[in-house]
Amino acid sequence: MSTENLHRQEAADKLKEMVDKIDIGMMCTFPKDSDYPHAVPMSRQEADEEGNIWFLFSSESETHRNLSTNNKVSLLYAHTGDYTFLSINGTAEISRDPARVDKYWNKMIEAWFEKGKEDPRIRILKVTPDEAHYWDNKSNKLVTLLKVAASAISGQQLDIGREGRLNL
Repeated sequence: MSTENLHRQEAADKLKEMVDKIDIGMMCTFPKDSDYPHAVPMSRQEADEEGNIWFLFSSESETHRNLSTNNKVSLLYAHTGDYTFLSINGTAEISRDPARVDKYWNKMIEAWFEKGKEDPRIRILKVTPDEAHYWDNKSNKLVTLLKVAASAISGQQLDIGREGRLNL
């Protein structure tokens, strides 16, 4: 696997591409009285052009409680079918922006908030990446496994993909 560190807009574009492709990731927040992170699956609403990732969530969630005392967050994305992975550490910012609620509202979100767009529990979460690392194969899982096997048998190093830092 070759290393390819990306910078600025190229890094933001790669992050957006991967988050848009994978969608649901594990969001880790850090409880005040625990040595371990609290992780929940979260579907992103948007990965914007600057690399920020946006979510809708509830003010009554454990995630919200954790972020009220520690705004650090880790996002972990995995697309096992393509062997692509993304790890993001960043800073969370919580708001109640009604324009964002309107922008992101859909039937799936409606299932979580019975009172509709006016539900007082709705919060907007913006994650600004501080650091990110990706692993991206150039082919699908089967081809990757065949290349790894061929490389082991032949002793030749085959290029099975890229990994690197995303320097936003």
